[in-house]
Amino acid sequence: MIMLAIVAVLVLVVPFLPGFDTDTQDLGDNLLAPLQNPAHLLGTDALGRDILSRLSVAVRVSLLVAFGAVLISALVGTSVGLTAGYFRGRIDTVLMSIGDIQLAIPVVLLLIVLVATLGSRPLLLVVLLGLTDWVGYGRVVRSMVVSLREQEFVQAARSAGASGFWVIRKHLLPNVLSQVVILAAFEIGVVVTIESSLSFIGLGIQPPTPSLGLMINEGQRYLQSNPSLVFVPALAIFLVIGGIQFLSQNVGVRRSRSTT
Repeated sequence: MIMLAIVAVLVLVVPFLPGFDTDTQDLGDNLLAPLQNPAHLLGTDALGRDILSRLSVAVRVSLLVAFGAVLISALVGTSVGLTAGYFRGRIDTVLMSIGDIQLAIPVVLLLIVLVATLGSRPLLLVVLLGLTDWVGYGRVVRSMVVSLREQEFVQAARSAGASGFWVIRKHLLPNVLSQVVILAAFEIGVVVTIESSLSFIGLGIQPPTPSLGLMINEGQRYLQSNPSLVFVPALAIFLVIGGIQFLSQNVGVRRSRSTT
């Protein structure tokens, strides 16, 4: 809970503090350590830019990318899982085979190739992250649907002449949504890690937009003289991922209690 609170303050409160500025450079006040200057609570980078302001924007950007990518992957994966699990047969075989092929390729390696080829514009990055992370949703949803399609309420709807897509929309989708939400909450942390890794090697969010991975990359050359330039954004990644993991576990516990 404390982790989530810190992340919330960074994203929602810091932008309204006096002196919030991500771009203004002041070489006379560069490489300040945290708390060295009251005007720059977390110090400044090599160009004299305020670390706290840039950290706030970087966390917000990472979360926006993660939420967008997870939304795409959840929509694609849930649709594939519902279709494959309900209709079975050749449709199931083809869709799951596509998923198996994608799983055989390391996600990060695939993303590096795609981003290096197509570019790293934020919207494109969100789409690529989403389209390379749908298989987990597809497998989980398919497994649930295979079991649900044999339940009496589904069989009754089919016997009454309901179409397959009507059964999926009215009976199957509501029963898998809670599990999809739990999986999505977990995957947000995974996507934040991948996006930060891509930004660290220069294939993610591009300057001048702040990014957690990019901030670590820029700060590593000053690791000996000013380690906070690396540790502060690294700590922010830890807080974001830890807070989201806590949230996903909490959602899972509440769901298990509601079903017992």
